[in-house]
Amino acid sequence: MVDYDGRLSSVYTAGRGMSPGEVQRWTAAIAAYLPEERPLTFLDLGSGTGRLTPGLAEVFQGPVYGVEPSDRMREIAAETAAHPAVTYLKGGAEDIPLPEASVNGVLMFLSFHHYRDQQKALAEVHRVLEPGGVAFLRSQFSDQMPDLFWYDYFPSAREVDAAMYRSVDECRTLAHAAGLLAADAPVWVSTENPRTFREAAERLSHRAFSTFEHLPEDELDQGFARLAADADQDPDRRLPVHPAAMLILRRPR
Repeated sequence: MVDYDGRLSSVYTAGRGMSPGEVQRWTAAIAAYLPEERPLTFLDLGSGTGRLTPGLAEVFQGPVYGVEPSDRMREIAAETAAHPAVTYLKGGAEDIPLPEASVNGVLMFLSFHHYRDQQKALAEVHRVLEPGGVAFLRSQFSDQMPDLFWYDYFPSAREVDAAMYRSVDECRTLAHAAGLLAADAPVWVSTENPRTFREAAERLSHRAFSTFEHLPEDELDQGFARLAADADQDPDRRLPVHPAAMLILRRPR
């Protein structure tokens, strides 16, 4: 497990923050699977520093609950991502502090791999979703890993990530066991802004990805030194943007 009350909380916004355009593209991708009626009530499960939470409130015009177990991440969200329709709550995915059938949508944005009991968490998602409600599981999937450029600098990072995430079929099996209907395959969403080599290297230098918490220190030191040197040599090279995978889950009516 990763400690988000420590160093990661202080660097997360710098290393993992989203531009307004990226937030808008994500909320538009989510809205495509929901009814047009407003307001809709949303749960951001594992909301972290609230990088998407206010955007959900803007688009869906209803109360949004950001549930986050890390006290420090939740404090930062309350300070930097406040919104009149957003309430940040202490809680975990396995014990969501909301009533049954109380939300229209649930977003699990790169948080599923942190849940201690994923089966229980999905049962809780089923409980809080209204019948017909939709959950959005944005994750890496071990059988559909993107070819991230920085894997070349950290030899064990790809293996660490593959072990951290479940395959699409494993996620679908867990969802079905929790009573949720899962799509056959994830949808692919392109939302990230293109970055230059230098911009990407500077963003990575904050070590805000949980992957880095599992790598040996000498591999980190050598990898970041090589990355910085290459960024100095070719700072303006545009890096490819990989679409992101999101699995759609529904509570039956």
